[in-house]
Amino acid sequence: MNNRTDAFLGDYQGETAVWLKAGRYEAALLPQIGGNLIAFRDTEQNFRFLREPDDMEVFRANPGVHGIPVLFPPNRYEDGKFPWNGRILNFPVNEEKTGNHLHGFLHTAAWNVDQMGVNGEESFVVVSVKVDEHHPAFQYLPFTFVFQLRYTLHPELGLSQHVLIRNLGSETMPCLLAFHTAVNAPFAPGSTAEDCRVKVTIGERWELNDRMLPTGRFQELDANERKLQDEGVSPYFAAMDNHYTAKPQGGRNRMELTDTRTGLTLVYDAGTAYKQWMIWNNGACGSFFCPEPQMNLVNAPNVALPADEIGLFGLAPGELFEETSRIYLRGE
Repeated sequence: MNNRTDAFLGDYQGETAVWLKAGRYEAALLPQIGGNLIAFRDTEQNFRFLREPDDMEVFRANPGVHGIPVLFPPNRYEDGKFPWNGRILNFPVNEEKTGNHLHGFLHTAAWNVDQMGVNGEESFVVVSVKVDEHHPAFQYLPFTFVFQLRYTLHPELGLSQHVLIRNLGSETMPCLLAFHTAVNAPFAPGSTAEDCRVKVTIGERWELNDRMLPTGRFQELDANERKLQDEGVSPYFAAMDNHYTAKPQGGRNRMELTDTRTGLTLVYDAGTAYKQWMIWNNGACGSFFCPEPQMNLVNAPNVALPADEIGLFGLAPGELFEETSRIYLRGE
């Protein structure tokens, strides 16, 4: 077994990357492209758990569908309008087919590398972005805050992600967050899409209109979605771009992807602060899908439902938000 534990600056397909190594695992983070954790691998078994780019130019143009992109604020906002505390924030309409703003401002931003190193068996990196009047995102999100990510790699416990958001300003700021996590299915060489079964702790399915915005109503789950809640189903049973409430099971809010050929299960334990899920499988493409833990309902500021129900909340001056998620392999 490779017992090397390390954290260092290196290269990932021509981009500066922070590499973490711990036993058989390695991970890479791209600080200059959204703080994206672009790779998480088991080097002994040649497992690649996250979708990695084949073409870096294509990735740079659209970094939202590889690795673990940070969506802040996440998903779609009708006509780019974001009502907040009596005023309207105007976001750019960047999804032409729906006329909406999509995915916020941090998944393309440059992040600072604050720390990296080794702590016993673990390797870790801390990256952050500070938004203030000097940051390009401030013109759309006129609040002063710091967003920090800490990734830790452990030879037995896998990959841990800790999120910390702190309001440094003088007024309450919106705190809406998701991760567009792109999971390879299958993740093991020699396995196929037919070997994959996925389970997600979804609750009810939100009805979406033709602009992919919630109507405020729920739709009945079909038979495959009920399997998604229970014993598991193919992640490609239909083309999915679906929005669900989260319904933790056993106190946990997670996705479990089982490879029936190997008997191994990849667990994505997202944390219970994420009250919604988006699930997107790129038209049932058969190679990857995105189980996206999300704090808020899509388009939440424009939806006339109780704030607590749709995850529409903010951080008061000096207040913090934090949550921890983990991705690990079970069954060995």
